[in-house]
Amino acid sequence: MKIIYADNNATTPVAPEVVAAIQPFLTEQYFNPSSAYDQARRVSGALAEARKDVAQLLGGIAPAQLTFTSCATESNNWALTGVARANPQRRHIITTTVEHPAVLEVCKDLARQGYEVTFLPVDRSGQLDLNDYIRALRPDTLLVTIMHANNETGVLFPVAELARIAHETNPAIIFHTDATQSIGKLPLDLTGEFKQVDLLSFSGHKLHAPKGVGALYIKRGIPIRPLLIGGHQENGRRAGTENVPFIAGFGRACRLATERMADEERIRALRDQLETELIAKIPFLEVNGQGAPRLPNTLNLACHYIEGESILYELNAQGVCASSGSACTSGSLEPSHVLQAMRVPFTAIHGSVRFSFSRYNTAEEVAQLVEIFPDVVTRLRRISPYWDVTKNAPRPSAPKDVPA
Repeated sequence: MKIIYADNNATTPVAPEVVAAIQPFLTEQYFNPSSAYDQARRVSGALAEARKDVAQLLGGIAPAQLTFTSCATESNNWALTGVARANPQRRHIITTTVEHPAVLEVCKDLARQGYEVTFLPVDRSGQLDLNDYIRALRPDTLLVTIMHANNETGVLFPVAELARIAHETNPAIIFHTDATQSIGKLPLDLTGEFKQVDLLSFSGHKLHAPKGVGALYIKRGIPIRPLLIGGHQENGRRAGTENVPFIAGFGRACRLATERMADEERIRALRDQLETELIAKIPFLEVNGQGAPRLPNTLNLACHYIEGESILYELNAQGVCASSGSACTSGSLEPSHVLQAMRVPFTAIHGSVRFSFSRYNTAEEVAQLVEIFPDVVTRLRRISPYWDVTKNAPRPSAPKDVPA
């Protein structure tokens, strides 16, 4: 059975070019980049080249402003706790209710330590109210941490504008964004449009590098304490011998993303085709995030009156890899916190499915999904106590379209 992989927001396949870039550092180039002999210096040079490639993807920032980490979760944890530890006199943090758990749970932990955290709500399309944000900014605000793109719905937040407003309100406010889902899919110029962003987290495995490598951008002059203390690696900001093979692969993946950014319009066309055709074929189907700016690759569908777990089981049986939300919380039986914050109706909140594409997806795969998915929904609605098969509509006794 040929697999249709449509879960690229969870992780991406490693690009062949990235595998080739990694290979030498798993074999003959195994040296520690901190050692003093010639072979180690060549490995250190490869680290520097990878850092330049990642920096170029972010608009050509100074490579020294990038620190390699193990993943975006580490980068997010470091950004939030490192800033808090470096600025103990300021105790207010602003975030949103739809952040990834790698930010949301850190904010909750800081709240338990005595910080005051404002969790901004979103509307039904997943967007922030700019007036809510402006009202939340205070003289004692230390940090704003708001994601660039939501991992479940693909909804984009106006990060460049939010950072500008924060700094115009008070230059001492530090602005962090989790750009894990948008990196490599949208231009992120930290020397231009996004120059007001102070800290930016991201991970390699969302743009065809391996799992286990990420980075944190730290603008010059931003006070932040290290998360890992020990050696002198990464300009003294993160102790521990660098993961050279994966960093080399990360650099190559970022170079590919820089070269192939135009591919995203083809991916957007595939996403839009799937969205249009499925909505035409399936009644009581809606797009979570419809009407909001979204990532070009992401489609989150709310299927009323059926369970998302059953949909994924049926899709899996036909070789389709999709998701019902964040891979980090897929073991939970609770509805997605993102969809709850968006007030997705009770009739659909358990029946949401996310398709997310990459440059390796094809028009043929989308055509297959257009055939497979409606059949899956039809079969599951036949056994739903809320669905009238003869009318292809909800039964009169079915719950109405009420918020969850």
